[in-house]
Amino acid sequence: PVLINSSGLYQELESDGSTMEDYSQEDWGNHSQDLHGYPTDQELDEIPVTKRTLKIKQESSEEAQKRDIMQNIVQILESVQLKWELFQSWTDFSRLHLSNKLAIFGIGYNTRWKEDIRYHYAEISSQVPLGKRLREYFNSEKPEGRIIMTRVQKMNWKNVYYKFLEITISEARCLELHMEIDWIPIAHSKPTGGNVVQYLLPGGIPKSPGLYAIGYEECIQRPLSPHVEQQSVDPGKEGRVDLETLSAQASLQVEVEPSRITYCYLGIAEVRTLQQCLFLHFQANTKTFSKDWVGINGFLSQNCIVDPGVSPKSIYIKFVEVERDFLSAGSLVECLEKAIGYPLKFNN
Repeated sequence: PVLINSSGLYQELESDGSTMEDYSQEDWGNHSQDLHGYPTDQELDEIPVTKRTLKIKQESSEEAQKRDIMQNIVQILESVQLKWELFQSWTDFSRLHLSNKLAIFGIGYNTRWKEDIRYHYAEISSQVPLGKRLREYFNSEKPEGRIIMTRVQKMNWKNVYYKFLEITISEARCLELHMEIDWIPIAHSKPTGGNVVQYLLPGGIPKSPGLYAIGYEECIQRPLSPHVEQQSVDPGKEGRVDLETLSAQASLQVEVEPSRITYCYLGIAEVRTLQQCLFLHFQANTKTFSKDWVGINGFLSQNCIVDPGVSPKSIYIKFVEVERDFLSAGSLVECLEKAIGYPLKFNN
């Protein structure tokens, strides 16, 4: 028997003289399960089916969430067009400009067969300085570094690269607001005084400085595809169409895609608190509303005036506390726009 060692070369192994015939079929199955750490049928039977199903769903959901976050980080790195730097030595990460910086960074690789650099990993280093995190990814004693070292030694990869974008603490919190904090729906009252509704802000909004975002929900509608339109008429019934077909054509003029929440405003609660800022946006007096109002306050106020039988747009908020001293640093609006991939309508 032969084995490829860590340098990619074949080495001979001494055989212990045993063969498959030395094991019965039952012993061989048990031996294989012990070797790979697979649970036996008896152990699987002892785990309730519901628990197994829930665990699998939970793990798959967590993996999907991690994959989405990493994809979002890669999108940010690509949008600012950074160059890959070849990893050469440990001294790269002990340099002063990396030692105490927060950053978004990516680890990449290429192979002997394909020079294009592909992403292995991407992360927002918002708690630990960039230099320390990169050293962990190139340290064979760390789990992250062991993976990279093994793939280079086994010639899976040719070279390893890294790229990074320095960020401020406030920008790191802004990205956290986008990727980790859920939207909170804003309720509204029944129409009063004719066609006016009032927003009902939730409790628990902090009386502290920070960042907040306002968004609205929209349903994306598009014309029916030609395939759907063709199916609505039976080609064997030229010249006559039954009532069910006519009804279907009348009611299905558009396809409605799942709704999504669109960011429209990023606020910085620096002089006032988060609670005060959001109160000023949502409690504006609709009686004094003028069509000349512009910006987020005009949008929210106009949304309160609805026609009979028509509901206002669903509005959402999210917020994160940030120390006041950090809020003036960075380019927060541009940071969020890069992360979401479109401009904020009411920050311009």
